[in-house]
Amino acid sequence: MMDEQAVDRRVSRTKRMIRDALTELMEEKGFDGITVKDLTARADINRGTFYLHYKDKYDLLEQSEAELIAEISALAASSFLRVATNYNKQVSEWTLLPFVEKLFELLQENADFMRVVLGPKGDPSFQKKLKEVIRERSLPILKTIGGELLVPAEYLTAYVSSAHLGVIQNWLESGMKTPPKEMALFLAQMTLLGPGYVAGVSRENMTAMRQYLESERPKP
Repeated sequence: MMDEQAVDRRVSRTKRMIRDALTELMEEKGFDGITVKDLTARADINRGTFYLHYKDKYDLLEQSEAELIAEISALAASSFLRVATNYNKQVSEWTLLPFVEKLFELLQENADFMRVVLGPKGDPSFQKKLKEVIRERSLPILKTIGGELLVPAEYLTAYVSSAHLGVIQNWLESGMKTPPKEMALFLAQMTLLGPGYVAGVSRENMTAMRQYLESERPKP
């Protein structure tokens, strides 16, 4: 009799085959043009096997996306706990960079699916879900390692989540030429130091711009 581990491996392998079929077909003709018949033919399974795991193609897409969002959300949550614990230590001891590196490794492991769902033939609702995870997790981390917010939180988190998504999409579309560890460093520099700093704006100009912007802020 087949043990539970063997059954689990077989189920995981079957579901992966179905998701791979979905990925390929979405890239070829978009989600709306796909049928269950297309999926079973591409995955080389019968319809009964498909319906054993999914109600329809919408359930397949929803489950596939939910699994990835859950993994990303768990990574982000564990990152916040470690950053909150170590925030008063040296930057080298923070665990923020390893988290972002793990995030890019996760994206790399699921690159084909992520590239498709985040691309022009993908699912706009998935982009929204991913941005929401980043938005929810970024503010507590920024508050922990930062201080008083200079702009409303809703604008800060909208900026950070949109910027992260844009970087992720560009990395996937360009073939992931930059290793995850390097991407983690780039993203941390842009997020924590700001575009002006990483663009090479001089310290003098940064100081002058900060003073100007402070002078333009509405007085309480």
